[in-house]
Amino acid sequence: MSARRQLIIVSNRGPVTYGRDASGARVEKRGGGGLVTALRGLREHHDVTWIASATTEEDRAVASEGAGEVTMVAHDARAYDLYYHVVANPMLWFIQHSLWGAATSPVLGRDFHEAWHDGYEAVNRAFADAVVAQLDNTPDAAVFFHDYHLYLAPRMVRRLRPDARLAHFVHIPWPVDWTILPPELRYAVHDGLLANDVVGFHAKRWARNFERSCEDVCGGSGSTLVAHHPISIDVEEFEQLRESDGVLAAEAALDRPEKLVVRVDRTDPSKNIARGFRAFGILLDEHPEWRGRVKLLARLDPSREMIPEYVAYRNAIETEAHAVNERHPGSIEVQVADAFLQSVAAYKQYDVLFVNPVYDGMNLVAKEGPLVNGRDGVLVLSENAGAHEELGEWAVTVNPFDVWGQAEALHEALSMDVPERRRRASAIREQVRENDVAAWVEGLLSDLDRVSA
Repeated sequence: MSARRQLIIVSNRGPVTYGRDASGARVEKRGGGGLVTALRGLREHHDVTWIASATTEEDRAVASEGAGEVTMVAHDARAYDLYYHVVANPMLWFIQHSLWGAATSPVLGRDFHEAWHDGYEAVNRAFADAVVAQLDNTPDAAVFFHDYHLYLAPRMVRRLRPDARLAHFVHIPWPVDWTILPPELRYAVHDGLLANDVVGFHAKRWARNFERSCEDVCGGSGSTLVAHHPISIDVEEFEQLRESDGVLAAEAALDRPEKLVVRVDRTDPSKNIARGFRAFGILLDEHPEWRGRVKLLARLDPSREMIPEYVAYRNAIETEAHAVNERHPGSIEVQVADAFLQSVAAYKQYDVLFVNPVYDGMNLVAKEGPLVNGRDGVLVLSENAGAHEELGEWAVTVNPFDVWGQAEALHEALSMDVPERRRRASAIREQVRENDVAAWVEGLLSDLDRVSA
């Protein structure tokens, strides 16, 4: 572990959020999401100030009091709505996951330009102001921006504090083609990121794409160090979870047939759930020997249900599951709930873990599942997941658009002999244990040390 240092972490979502219990007392709840989990460990080894959005009424009360362990930025409600629900999600998220069907969508009208200026720019400026205020208190601190919510803030900080040490980690894919965004907005995204000393990604593929798009948009990446470090998981936390009372109870309640295929996802269009269901249906259509012997259990967390595209995709998931179950009754079980212990229980019991995203910056399911699985289960993994760069050697690789190919991959995984299953599963577990979340953090800090030197 590197020497203790002062760090400012900047992300839309923070490590805690606040509410009120039935008695009216303020309660603190641990923030969700893989990013928060990954970064929380930094506070054990460094002096960390965390800057995040106030997203609840109680968060805003805490922000006004200057209380709590996180510096919470209380945004104008309309500005935050435009920033989050119009620009960051879905626009930037959809561009970066290549989800737009360019023949018909998106259509950028005056309202989008207003959302960019009145929402995305305004919220990024509020974050930048909070960072500058913190740098006034701790001028030697290094600043770590995170993800697609904050592409403009680094340039805003750089203009006010030219000597600040700034880094930005992008946790989602980076495409080469950004031409969906108008030129001035496209430039603002790239120029904002290039204000950092370091820009990091999970996979070499995304880092290479960033350098290519910077060449197209800005004429190059200049003096910014572009790096890649694959994020991972807290191995000790998951090994303890595996034997926890809550997981054991959920595992005992699982109704499994001879073979169990598991997927754990958010109901997000990038996760490719509907195509995955269709592929499973094709497996049962074309390989009748599996009928009645295998079930697909889909553990899905609801995601961004205020955004129309996500609502439509949730409907598509349900429609596809119904179509397969009409042909093969009971073959797909869909559970939609924020119930992490049930997901860990499913990880322990799978024979096949089905991870087929359209695109993913990393996909930690591909690491969490194999670490706790007790059946030498086989990982079926999309070539477009960042995790494929690390784990593809031991997975059954699929193209996320080829549903017949996915069906055949499921058949291969279900049919694989025990020694080969064990070899692959053991190799993935070893890779995850040796390259845990602490290694990811150290990589980021080493990058900053390199540019500082």
